[in-house]
Amino acid sequence: MDRWQTVKLVLNFVNLSTPAGFLVGVLGRARFSRGPRGLYYATGYRLGFPIANAFTVGNVVLTKNDRAYLDARPTLVKHEERHSWQYFWLLGLPMLPLYVVAVVWSWLLTGCPASRNPFERLASLKDGNYVEHPIQPFGQTLQQTFSRRPR
Repeated sequence: MDRWQTVKLVLNFVNLSTPAGFLVGVLGRARFSRGPRGLYYATGYRLGFPIANAFTVGNVVLTKNDRAYLDARPTLVKHEERHSWQYFWLLGLPMLPLYVVAVVWSWLLTGCPASRNPFERLASLKDGNYVEHPIQPFGQTLQQTFSRRPR
């Protein structure tokens, strides 16, 4: 771990984002382990929200999968690490409501919560396994959202 990663690790504890990540992991009955570059892994996360293969709160990367899943995906871990830096720069928990606003903004423009979300774009859509969707008319977004999906 380099000096800046250590600074991020400490500040994300002080700004309460990493403790919040541990709390979310405990609520989701995850197993904790140390990850690279000051990250912690919370694997086996059991809550159904959010719907993502991995998500980050502070320096805690949470996933429903096992540790081998993250170890086999260093690009995804780098994406999640970039989110941990976003918590650092936004002084912790203010990231959460700002992220929700960004999800809504992206969904309104594209029908996708990530495509125009500045947090996901700065963390690299590709590295997070997101497909970029074009801006579309709002009516199309509503139609996609509320249309019946085949069973």
